[in-house]
Amino acid sequence: MEENELILLLKQSSKEAFTTLYKKYWKQVYNFSRLYLTSQSIAEEVVQEVFIKVWESRDFLREDENFKGLLFIITRNLIFNIHRKSVNEDFYKITVLSAMESSYDIEEEIEAKNLSEYIDLLIAELPPRRREIFNLSRKENKAYKEIALLLNISEKTVENQISEALKYLRKNIVLLSLFV
Repeated sequence: MEENELILLLKQSSKEAFTTLYKKYWKQVYNFSRLYLTSQSIAEEVVQEVFIKVWESRDFLREDENFKGLLFIITRNLIFNIHRKSVNEDFYKITVLSAMESSYDIEEEIEAKNLSEYIDLLIAELPPRRREIFNLSRKENKAYKEIALLLNISEKTVENQISEALKYLRKNIVLLSLFV
């Protein structure tokens, strides 16, 4: 079934359409969240909150607009709300500006795709072991304990490597935002 048909059904409160959209996009929302959130459980809560917001605002959805772009905007705003009090001032300024955006369009979708590609390039620049640990955590959704056992290292090492990778990504994403 086409996405626009699913949106039309969702607007009519179809739980089946909602479930189909959830199954199709939950992992992308989760993976994007994990780029910014170190806690698996908080990332899972963000996924739930994103789809709750989709359900609650289903009457306002437009089948001719990009649903994936909408999910990105909702996810981004939720993450910004989580980080608002705990992130440095520069990042906070960027989040305030982003939160003031009230709609999404094709330019934002292109920016999101470019950001995703940029993040992939940044991940490729990580030291090999850090990249491996990061990909096991974020792309394969493995828990720190699982990674530690798999690579025969301590959980603390996994945690430190993930933390360093995220610092690197955040720093470079903030730098990119300043130049865009």
